[in-house]
Amino acid sequence: MADEEKDQVEETPAAEEPQAEAEEAPAPEAPAEEAAAEEAPAEEAPPPAGDAGEGEPAEALHPKQARKRARSAHTGETRPARSPEDRQAERDAARQERQQRRRAYRGKRRERDRARRAQRPTPEPAPVAERPHGRAKVRQGVVVSDKADKTITVRVDMTRRHRLYEKTIRSSSTLHAHDERNEANVGDTVRVEESRPRSRTKRWRLLEVLERAR
Repeated sequence: MADEEKDQVEETPAAEEPQAEAEEAPAPEAPAEEAAAEEAPAEEAPPPAGDAGEGEPAEALHPKQARKRARSAHTGETRPARSPEDRQAERDAARQERQQRRRAYRGKRRERDRARRAQRPTPEPAPVAERPHGRAKVRQGVVVSDKADKTITVRVDMTRRHRLYEKTIRSSSTLHAHDERNEANVGDTVRVEESRPRSRTKRWRLLEVLERAR
């Protein structure tokens, strides 16, 4: 009996050893799978980096170069070749369309302005203020010429004091006056009054002869 028990005791470890080895064998494989799982994302990571690398030069491009690249990438259909007559016809059609739109807009604006003026109340005319008749200017001078018919040339002498130097300043001016009866002669002292324009230069008329020439 003792010998049988020893044999069983010796057999049990031998039977358990393959199971232990079978259980321990997969253990080294687990790290390998984990390492493979870790390596897979690492391999997939470069594409985003590559995309970023491609985007950086695109941002650094000059605007003209970017537009040129966009035009070169455009795949739209090109317009068929047209003759000069077709182009001129298209331009004429576009011009006529613009003119029609302009006429329609102006017509609407005129109608709107007419309606606005019709709604606006008509203002009452303001009463005409009576202009007070001022005193006509009167000058005294000496007749220097009576050659023209019904016209005399009068020299008016003026004397005034300078406002800064207080010096007496003498000056003279000539004017043409209307003499209906040719009463005044050269050298006479006369008085003339401002009147309506009678000719290109006559704006005065003779009032009276103050002193005859000697």
